[in-house]
Amino acid sequence: MGINAIAHLAAGLGAGLIILGASYGIGKLAAATMEASGRQPEVAPQVRTAMIISAALIEGVTFFALVICMVLAIKS
Repeated sequence: MGINAIAHLAAGLGAGLIILGASYGIGKLAAATMEASGRQPEVAPQVRTAMIISAALIEGVTFFALVICMVLAIKS
């Protein structure tokens, strides 16, 4: 197995782990938001707004990490 094959394998595994981590984080975020909305319905709009902003930040970091994986795979 050549160095290029190992680099491509590592990039693929890294991308998979990134997606798993981001989906787990957003899932926990959504679960906590639903629990908070159920406990205090009057603050649901503020909590929902904070959740959407946090989910967007998680997705942004995920996107950058995926780009880094792709760049490392292409560069090798």
